Amino acid sequence: MASELMHSKPVPGSDSIESYTASIQADLRKIQSRNWWSWSNTVVILLLLTSALVSFALPSLLRDDDFSQFNLNLAVRGLVGLVLLFNVYSLWQQLRIKHLCDEIQEKQASADTLYRLAMFDPLTGLYNRRFAEPRIESEVLRAQRKGLPLTLLLIDLDQFKEINDRLGHPAGDTVLRAFGEHLTRAIRGSDLAVRLGGDEFLLMLADCDTSQLHLVLDRLNGFHVLIGDENIAVAFSVGYKQHGLGETYRDLLSAADASLYENKRIARGGTAAPASLPHAHAF
Repeated sequence: MASELMHSKPVPGSDSIESYTASIQADLRKIQSRNWWSWSNTVVILLLLTSALVSFALPSLLRDDDFSQFNLNLAVRGLVGLVLLFNVYSLWQQLRIKHLCDEIQEKQASADTLYRLAMFDPLTGLYNRRFAEPRIESEVLRAQRKGLPLTLLLIDLDQFKEINDRLGHPAGDTVLRAFGEHLTRAIRGSDLAVRLGGDEFLLMLADCDTSQLHLVLDRLNGFHVLIGDENIAVAFSVGYKQHGLGETYRDLLSAADASLYENKRIARGGTAAPASLPHAHAF
């Protein structure tokens, strides 16, 4: 199982998010450019209109005759027409800017959706493996650098296929969602709960060694889900590995996976778990 997790393809969506971000930035530059041109045109046209009005009005002020007054009236009407045309142009520019703003909002909403799809499991709301890997690798480096404890815990729901077969896949989805919420309540804010896929979950327990692990497992124990009128007790198996000197995230994952399989084998065989693996048996 660990080897499959290590070599599986990354969740798609990174390229899409980057392209959406680039598109949003391009639209913002368009809006800034349109605003700049709009204000520039406003200043230039107002200066031209003022100059034209002065050029027509000044001769009329110097020569008080009917012909000049007639020309002044024509000039004023022409300028009023130009102002109206300019207002129509400005309104069109504002509508274009509003359209671009609407497009940006739509793209931002799409980018947020892609982000959630890329980082979160859509069924349980937990983080997915794509987000978890770099976060855990960073925590491993922190534990290595500062000498802090760090424990990786793998969880596998027992007989989950039987729940799907007997009650249907919607019931199985209900179990997974409820278990995701159960995990979130059982850990601290500094910890990380991840759905790896199917009925497999991962907990990264920061500043936690194996002597404290039973506190988390005790909170997880006794999980039940009410489906219809049936109260279903959901058992699970765990495997874990505390970070050791020089170990990488892959080392921890592989060791926790081996521990999980060993504990599932022991549970199936009805053999007690070794004393060196407290609380590592199936619940």
